[in-house]
Order: sequence, then structure tokens, then C-alpha cells
Amino acid sequence: MNLKLESQRSLNRILNRLDIEQLSKVDQRLFKKRLEQHFPSLFENLVEIYQSRYDLHYQIEQLVSALLASFKQRSRALKNRDKKRLANPLWHQSEKMLGMACYVDLVAKDLDDLATKVDYYQDLGITYLHLMPLYKSPEGDSDGGYAVSDYRCVNPELGTIKSLNNLAKILDKAGISLVLDFVFNHTSDEHDWAVKARQGELDYCDYYYFFDDKTIPNQYENHLREIFPQVRRGSFTYLEDIDRWVWTTFNSFQWDLNYSNPSVFNAIVGEMLFLANLGCDALRLDALAFIWKDMGTDCENRPKAHLLIQAFNTCLKIAAPSVVFKSEAIVHPDEVAKYIKPEECQLSYNPLLMALIWNSLATRKTRLLNQSLSHRFEIDENCTWVNYARCHDDIGWTFDDADAGRVGINGYDHRLFLNQFYTGQFEGSFASGMGFGYNPENGDCRVCGSLASLAGLEQGLAENDAHLIENAIARILLIHHILLSIGGIPLLYAGDELAMLNDYRFLEDEHKKHDARWVNRPLIEAKHIKQAHQSGTVQNKVWGGLKHAISLRKHYAVFGQAKTQILPTTNPHIFAYQRQNESDMAICIYNFSEHSQQVIPDILVGLSQFEQTTDLISGDKLAIQFNHNFEMAPYQSLWLLADC
Repeated sequence: MNLKLESQRSLNRILNRLDIEQLSKVDQRLFKKRLEQHFPSLFENLVEIYQSRYDLHYQIEQLVSALLASFKQRSRALKNRDKKRLANPLWHQSEKMLGMACYVDLVAKDLDDLATKVDYYQDLGITYLHLMPLYKSPEGDSDGGYAVSDYRCVNPELGTIKSLNNLAKILDKAGISLVLDFVFNHTSDEHDWAVKARQGELDYCDYYYFFDDKTIPNQYENHLREIFPQVRRGSFTYLEDIDRWVWTTFNSFQWDLNYSNPSVFNAIVGEMLFLANLGCDALRLDALAFIWKDMGTDCENRPKAHLLIQAFNTCLKIAAPSVVFKSEAIVHPDEVAKYIKPEECQLSYNPLLMALIWNSLATRKTRLLNQSLSHRFEIDENCTWVNYARCHDDIGWTFDDADAGRVGINGYDHRLFLNQFYTGQFEGSFASGMGFGYNPENGDCRVCGSLASLAGLEQGLAENDAHLIENAIARILLIHHILLSIGGIPLLYAGDELAMLNDYRFLEDEHKKHDARWVNRPLIEAKHIKQAHQSGTVQNKVWGGLKHAISLRKHYAVFGQAKTQILPTTNPHIFAYQRQNESDMAICIYNFSEHSQQVIPDILVGLSQFEQTTDLISGDKLAIQFNHNFEMAPYQSLWLLADC
């Protein structure tokens, strides 16, 4: 098949039947221009995915009609934003960017109340606010909102679509980008599609993976990993009322969507564009690694998963081009990298950096951090890392075993050590965390805990030990100094800036006590913010140190659109990298030990043409002496900027 020729023929047929006259003359030209520009790649993706479908051309025509309808419904303000963002496609690489993720009901009463807290976010420097899933979902356990019952309806306890749209406008006016979740691997079993499928409506039965017996599921199970083995075993759920099995990768109430059916793709595009038209700037692609199933594989990171994401991306380019995708692929680093490209996800979580920061804090050694990031940090120059140390989820140790082996570490044994260390089972551990997702067959486990508790603050406060508290604060700040300077969007989880500890109240909730991730989802109240503004408190020390570092980041362009080079160090406790743009250079150095460390000045060779540098964090002027080692204090961070 000559795809180029077929694409043009298909587009011509569609345009002949498309009612484009419903748009203004200006919008007619714009929509047609975008369609002609992007349709060939969309057509190519869909043909490769659905080439065996007899109704493919009909489905493509239906898709284009949906794109037209969404484009028509998009407000003039959002169309103006599209134009602005297309003129500055790398807006997300600015040094001004600072993200925060939160659950609405854990930081405010509802969406209207959250709108009153925008001044707080502006004061901190937030320019990107990710609201965790706020859609209608089952009462009780809904996997933290990731079981969506209606993408077009806000959870009534949080407000309405109107209140969400109003918040989006308030955030935009305040210079804060809104990020929403695009939960597209599955729906809740209460979603209208699932209800109709359960009732036997044939069109909707093909929206999910149903099986009459366990024969085929068993064949799949031979290769699948279990995501939540502490909740239930396997990836399929038996539905007693209809005597069938359904694919449920995560929980029994989350039914995987069947993307081998193009009607599912079209339907989800409609939901995606509805969210885009609410005024969000980015969509977080939840569980994107799982969206395509192939028998005989682990059904993760399949080639057609990438084609699907490219097709979704192209639909945005036609109907809402200012919206970008953020990849949530908590998988092997090699697989994470494959989603990071302009035609797939312009933004991506950096789970490797997260895992290795915590690894280096536990071991006090940076060898695995240096080894891994030396060849894994660089990504497409048009894309951006989202760097984080904690989120609503657990911590998985997703480093590469080959990288570990090169520095003498056995990956399997080391993960066991990290699990023990961060759940307080290892002698001398400073961490207060909880295990999550324990698999009795392979011993696999992940870790939950607030950033402050994992960094040792909970232990220090419990023992009333000033030295332990001081070390914990230093670790918290060191973590954030890295996130703020290494390159990408630093993302805070709500409460990190307030040194919030683990919240164990979830153990008293029948619907949450089985899910340890709720321990790191604290309820933030006015008293916590007040503590952060009281001089001398632990919270104030964290808040003040973080605010200082944020202001430095925003002031120096070298922390925005610039290159990152990981620098080799001879001291195993030291981590360093160089940041450089066309006009400035900075070298950032970190001591991951609670003891002072001698640093060989070779890592400062990039600054050799300068006689003096300024440590931005302390404000001290430092003379460079390449024939003398220099000393770093315990957990010290240095941001050395060349004095030109």
C-alpha cells in the first residue's frame, strides 16, 4: 500500500463530506491547515495499528468529525493559547517552571476553596499545578481516583465541571499551568461503557477484554507481572453475575480498555479533548505502558502502545496543540526513554533519578547514581524531564541491573536492602516508611512514605534528637537542590515544602487501610502552613531553605534551557554535574554523607578560565585553587556559578 497516496485520498474523501462551514472563515483555514499538516502521520499510525479492521476508513472519518467538533467547542482564549504555545514550544524548559502535585481534598475543601489558595502557590513560586484525579469514581476504594466512572463529571464532593473550568481560568491568570490526569488504560466498572458491557450490549462488550473461561487469561498470565499482589493475585477478575472473566491489570474494579477496537480509541479521544478544552496545559498519561496487549509478552511497552500515543498526540496537534503529554512510565529506564519524544510525550517523569537519589542517601554512595545518569539523563532536546523525589505513589527501584553490575552491585540483593532500609528494618536506618505491593513469590516490594519521614525527620522528632533532626533537614534540602538545578521541571508533592510527616490515619479507614500509599498523602491544614512561617520551627527551616533555592533557580537561566553533563568524581560520596547554556556555566556538587568530605578540584575544570566563583546557595565567593582539595560539610550542596 502506498500510504502517502492512500492518506491523501482518505483526507480528500473526508473533507468532501466534512461540514467545515460551521466554523468561522478564520477557523476554517486554521483547522484545514492543521488537518492537512498532521493527517498523514495520524493515518499512518492508525493503518499500522488497525490495518486488519474492515471498518478502518469509517472509523477514521468518525475521528476527524470528533476533532472538528472539539475544535469548534474550544474557546477563543484557548485558541489564543494554542497560538502562543506554538510560537514558544519549549515553554516547559524555562527556569521559571516549578511544579506541584496534590489531591484537591487534601489541600482544600473543594475546587472553589482551592481557588482561594492560589496566592499561596504563587508565593512559593509554583507555575504548574497537577491535580490528582478528581473525576467521578466509585465510593470507597477507587485507587486514589484512578478508577474513573465519568471523565466529564467532577467528583461531586469536590465541585462541578464549571468550578474546575473556573479554577483553570484563575490559574491561567496567575501564570500557573493546570495539569490533569488522562486515565486511559482502564475505566471503573461503574463507567457507563462498563455498565452497558455488563448488560450485554455488543458494541460495548468489545470495549473491554472479556473471556468465557480462564483458558486464555491463563495463557496471558504466564508472562504478566502482578501490580498489586497485596490486594488480589493475577490480572483478571471473575464476574459472577455474567459468568465471564475481564482483564483488570490493577484492581478488580478497574477494567482494561480494549484498544484493538478502534471505537475505543475514538471514544477516548473524545474524553481527552473534553479535558483539553477545560483549560489544562498538560495531560499526565497514566499507566501508558499497559495499553496494548500481545499474547506471549508481558503486555507492557508494546510497539503499538507507542503508535497509539503518537496517534493521541497528533489528535491534540490538530484540535488543541498547546496541550502536551507527560509520560508516567514507571518501568525499566530503557523503556522510559522510548516514550520521550515530541511525537509522543514532551514531558516525562524521571523515576530513575528519584530512585537513585534515595539509593544514594541510604548507601551514602553515589556510584550507581553517577553510572546511571552519565548515559541516561540526556533526552530529546525538545523534551523535558519532570524531576521528583516523592509523589502520590510508591517508590520502585527501577534502576538497570547492568548499570548496577558495572559498579559491583547485585541488583536483586540491593533492592532487598533498600526495601529494608526505607521501612526501618535495617540497623542504623533513619527512614520511617512502609512496604507496599509485597509479592510472596519473588520478594518484590516497593516503599511508601512522605519525603520528610523517609529522609529521617520523623525519627529525629520522635527521639527528640537535635542532630538527627539537623541531618534530616539537610537531606530534605539536598534532595530539592538537585531537583531544582539538574535540568527539567522540578515537581514537589504537596506537603514536601512543609516537611509533612507520614499520615497514619488511613489505617483507620476501611477503604484505605490495605493501601499503604495513603501514608504519603497527608492532609494539609492551615496550622501546617502557619508552622512553616514561624521562625525556628523545623517546618520554617525547610520552607525557608526551599524558598531560597527556588528563587535562585528562577533568577538564573542556566537552570532552565541548558545542557547537563554528569561529572565523574573520585570521592564515592560526591555527586556533581555541570549546567551550561550559551552564556553561563554552573557546577553543582553534593555531599551524600553525614560526614565532611574532601573533594578533588578536578571536577571544576569547566571553571578553569575563571579565578573566582560564587556559591549561589550560601552567597560565598570562592577562589578556585586547582592544586588543593576543598572540603564539603555533611549533606552540603554547592551551586557554583562562574563570575564572568
